[in-house]
Amino acid sequence: MSKPLSDHDKKKQISVRGLAGVENVADLKINFNRHLHFTLVKDRNVATKRDYYFALAHTVRDHLVGRWIRTQQSYYEKDPKRVYYLSLEFYMGRTLQNTMVNLALENACDEATYQLGLDMEELQEMEEDAGLGNGGLGRLAACFLDSMASLGLAGYGYGIRYEFGIFNQKIANGWQIEEADDWLRYGNPWEKARPEYMRPVHFYGRTEHHPDGVKWVDTQVVLALPYDTPVPGYRNNVVNTMRLWSAKAPCEFNLKDFNIGGYIQAVLDRNLAENISRVLYPNDNFFEGKELRLKQEYFVVAATLQDIIRRFKASKFGSRDIVRTDFSTLPEKVAIQLNDTHPALAIPELMRVLLDDEKLSWEKAWDICVKTCAYTNHTVLPEALERWPIDLFQTLLPRHLEIIYEINRRHLERVSSLYPGDVDRLRRMSLIEEGPQKRVNMAHMCIVGSHAVNGVARIHSDILKATKIGEDFIRDLDQLQKLREFVNDEAFIRDIAKVKQENKLKFAVHLEEHYKVKINPNSMFDIQVKRIHEYKRQLLNCLHIITFYNRIKKEPNKQWTPRTVMIGGKAAPGYHTAKMIIRLITAIGEVVNNDPVVGDRLKVIFLENYRVTLAEKAIPAADLSEQISTAGTEASGTGNMKFMLNGALTIGTMDGANVEMAEEAGDNNLFIFGMRVEDVDAMDAKGYNASEYYNRLPELKQAMDQIAGGFFSPKQPDLFKDIVNMLMYHDRFKVFADYEAYIKCQEKVSALYKKPKDWTKKVILNIAGSGKFSSDRTISQYAREIWGVEPTLEKLSAPDDLK
Repeated sequence: MSKPLSDHDKKKQISVRGLAGVENVADLKINFNRHLHFTLVKDRNVATKRDYYFALAHTVRDHLVGRWIRTQQSYYEKDPKRVYYLSLEFYMGRTLQNTMVNLALENACDEATYQLGLDMEELQEMEEDAGLGNGGLGRLAACFLDSMASLGLAGYGYGIRYEFGIFNQKIANGWQIEEADDWLRYGNPWEKARPEYMRPVHFYGRTEHHPDGVKWVDTQVVLALPYDTPVPGYRNNVVNTMRLWSAKAPCEFNLKDFNIGGYIQAVLDRNLAENISRVLYPNDNFFEGKELRLKQEYFVVAATLQDIIRRFKASKFGSRDIVRTDFSTLPEKVAIQLNDTHPALAIPELMRVLLDDEKLSWEKAWDICVKTCAYTNHTVLPEALERWPIDLFQTLLPRHLEIIYEINRRHLERVSSLYPGDVDRLRRMSLIEEGPQKRVNMAHMCIVGSHAVNGVARIHSDILKATKIGEDFIRDLDQLQKLREFVNDEAFIRDIAKVKQENKLKFAVHLEEHYKVKINPNSMFDIQVKRIHEYKRQLLNCLHIITFYNRIKKEPNKQWTPRTVMIGGKAAPGYHTAKMIIRLITAIGEVVNNDPVVGDRLKVIFLENYRVTLAEKAIPAADLSEQISTAGTEASGTGNMKFMLNGALTIGTMDGANVEMAEEAGDNNLFIFGMRVEDVDAMDAKGYNASEYYNRLPELKQAMDQIAGGFFSPKQPDLFKDIVNMLMYHDRFKVFADYEAYIKCQEKVSALYKKPKDWTKKVILNIAGSGKFSSDRTISQYAREIWGVEPTLEKLSAPDDLK
């Protein structure tokens, strides 16, 4: 039996939120009221909930400012090697709570708002998500910034300040509808515009070759205006910077050309230049070769490299004169990490600056470039690879195309000296793909131009706070391994189950408010949340739901394990199949949820507008995490790890990071099923025949016949013909091949869920094995193995104006 908590233990338990000291609370209240009055120009009679959120945000932000200035000052003085993380996406979500946690202000703010007659949670709900990402790639970038700050690295995130982030998803009559995400409408209290660091970015034009070098002339200029957002480390007084660029037209834009239709039109046309930072492309794992997207990619890279070089040149002796002119030391002072190929133009742009502006020789410039840049690959799907048409390059970035040709010439020279006469190898490894339309292969450019290349999981590179363990685990997640000692501790098992149940009840309340469906909180919460994509196989999940539904209907008196199945995620607006998958999920829900025979033994909910903020509610409430991509298609997955850490068990294939999760927690503590990569390869070799499974497996046939026959769409029986046709005749991801194993595996899941203690023991072993998947561990490894810098857990001293 566990003994009652002593006062000391209680204090220890709440200290994760920070202490609500009396002075602290009083100060926060004073500053809250000051901001309400002076910043928002409101009094308590007319202030809205949003005003109160802004007042609180500004109050918390005040605590960041001193630390932020101090951190940047210390970098300027110590001149450490700086790490620049370049990404077209940063999926940040909300900032307020993360900031309070990292500054240990959560308890004090809670108490202050309570004393002011306000509800902290209600205020937090007013904050818009910063949805500047699509999925895993963008969320990884956000986690990485957090970890770089927590590990005391001089890290900078560089990206684009999209005026519109990932669209808001509405479900209307079962279909996905996109709405623009006007996240900046009410202003963003966390950013600070820095117009003094505005940089010009050039497009179009032509090149001139002179004896003294190459000039890129007659270009169109767009200005890059930086907005800085603080990135606080965990309780170490470090505050790093995320700098996002916004596009501005220069004052003289179009006005010097008298052939334009006059002054008014010239001013209106400024929008064209400023469209560069207007909107995030909503594609995940898919390449769309649009000119605006290439402009975005060059825009972020050109502005960022100017910043990097300005900072490299600036003296650390408090003068702004250009002191460093020897670029051979650049790789000792600068590391550039390319988050996928989207910022790949950093390679030719750095070459352009070193060759044309700094007048270095090719050999010297190339050596510096390779030593500075490193590349992370995020996907193996061929449709996701960036391959830009050469004529687009020629028009938009003529100098860069020349440089890429020269990089390729030297690269192929080296390949052919290593493999003489191997023409096929030259063709395969070239940066330029021949064919009806010549293209630049950006992945090849990244590999050739970087000193380190990594994937996001081993398979991909190769092809709780319990009082029992204290709270150091927050900084060192490996300490969760200590939980293994408590796997048979009855009280601890009860505690874990209780926390999960509380999270489920809270989420059930949220769902009932939003979906008007009565949730059985004792049912298994079976959750699949991720982008809607054929390779992620939401359709396999659908087939299990239908099969389970049919089984209940066939034997209504059997003791079935009740489930609430939740599927959520956005479909790219142009991806027809993905949108049909959503419509199928909602259609299945309409039938299942209204069938009195089934009752509360099975409910199907499509979670609308899945985003960081909804993940923060759903993941802690999950019992079962669905990670069921075809083996060899999910580079890693990141949600999978978050579910594991938060006490869900995983049903999944041996794909991506699932492989390492099984290794850390023990194979028998995950529900692994289906083909391995070798099996998929073998099936590709002999050919996949869907109808063979359809004819052999009666329950699969029944489910498919129901979808095809209009059972789920009685008003429009052929609504799902495209999905049926795809599954039967051109399914690249072999859903039927894993159906039988998946259903059998789900039976095991249901059987174990009937034994709560055994289930919870597996949960404990999963949490205990999740330490490896902390981004702190990842960033420590990047730091040592790629960037050549050493993480530190030392604190910076707090600024004088704060205790």
